[in-house]
Amino acid sequence: KGTEICNYCYPNTILAVKLNRARLLVVLEEILYIHNIKDMKVLHTIRDTPANPKGIIALSINSDNSYLAYPGSGQIGEVQVFDTLNLDAVTMIPAHDAPLAALSFNSSGSLLATASEKGTVIRIFSIPSGNKLYELRRGIKRCAAIYSLSFSPDDKYLSASSNTETIHIFKLDNTGAPESTAAPAPESQTWGQYLGKALVSTASYLPSQMTDVFTQGRAFAHVKLPSPGLRSVCALTTTGKLLVASSDSYLYVYVIEPEEGGECILSKQHCMLATSDGSCDDVGGELSDTVAAEDPGPPSFQTNY
Repeated sequence: KGTEICNYCYPNTILAVKLNRARLLVVLEEILYIHNIKDMKVLHTIRDTPANPKGIIALSINSDNSYLAYPGSGQIGEVQVFDTLNLDAVTMIPAHDAPLAALSFNSSGSLLATASEKGTVIRIFSIPSGNKLYELRRGIKRCAAIYSLSFSPDDKYLSASSNTETIHIFKLDNTGAPESTAAPAPESQTWGQYLGKALVSTASYLPSQMTDVFTQGRAFAHVKLPSPGLRSVCALTTTGKLLVASSDSYLYVYVIEPEEGGECILSKQHCMLATSDGSCDDVGGELSDTVAAEDPGPPSFQTNY
């Protein structure tokens, strides 16, 4: 403990570092270095990648499915998926029309969530095939800068934080389609569900832009943070809670209602940087990629700035 294992120097600024039990990834603006975690040797270098000044990257935490996802273009939202175990390119996913803003794998490395700089639509793709499984709408009129995407450990939920005061939580079903578009049993249909089903069934007769709006999944639950504009990182636990670390130096713990959804209940809040007089030190800057969960069960946690 406390001894230096290795020391590497890189030609430019390090923008992000990701690791799992097999690989360590170092991200520069136009170069990716893949290290073997056992001896820290550089196994592979991906050079001349599209300029990535924000270090947007995702590495699966599952060392058996150690996939890497990174932007394939600086103009549109292409995602390159790379196998860091076999050191081979896997697929290219045309995810969005606008440049990418956030990427996140689920805990098994079988799903990849993406968001663009526009921030209104989140898409989820199957890995390694690259097939689109879900299309989720965060908003229609209001664009947003997506700060983090996070799957729950059981893949039933996806949370998204942004520069708005609202954190959205989407509920995912097991069939590869947003739950809000699935047909409920006739006897349990409300008037709103009946109208929604009618809109979806007639969507094929409408222009494609309107069809997308009707068929995209909507948030199942949401959180209203105390202030808009603060950088935040969210994570979902195995016990139905949402953890939010914000640049106001607080860790917020919310309870998700599993049946009804809606606005989540604030359960606890903890100051992470208390000063000597007991007040909370508002750092107002960048957040790290790790949050200490007060809840049993590891949260699924990956984000990029």
